[in-house]
Amino acid sequence: MGSEAIIVFLLSGVVLVAGANFLSNLISHKSDNPQKREPYECGIETIGPTWIQFKVGYYLFAILFLIFDVEVAFLIPWAVVYKEVGTVALVEIIVFLVILGLGLAYAYKKRALQWE
Repeated sequence: MGSEAIIVFLLSGVVLVAGANFLSNLISHKSDNPQKREPYECGIETIGPTWIQFKVGYYLFAILFLIFDVEVAFLIPWAVVYKEVGTVALVEIIVFLVILGLGLAYAYKKRALQWE
C-alpha cells in the first residue's frame, strides 16, 4: 500500500508540473523581438565585454557571510531551549563555535576577509 501511494504521488507531481509548463507555453504571449535576446544592463547597452570575471574574494566574502548568518540561525533556537537541555547542549554549542572559529581563523589566514 505504501509504495503505490508514493508512485501515485510522484506521477501526479510530474503530470502537474508538465501540465503547468505546457499550459504556460500554450497561453503565453510570444515575442520574437531581437532585443529580447540581448543582455539586459539597466536598459543601457553595455560597453566592452559582458562576460567579465570578478575577483574570487567577493565570493569568499559572501560565503563567509552566509556561514555566520546560518550560525545565528542555529544559536537563537539553542538559546531559547538552553535551560531545558542543559550541559549537553552547552558542550555541543561550544564544539560548534570552535569549528566555526577554526573556519574563521582559516579564512583570516588566507586573507579572505580583506577587501582589496
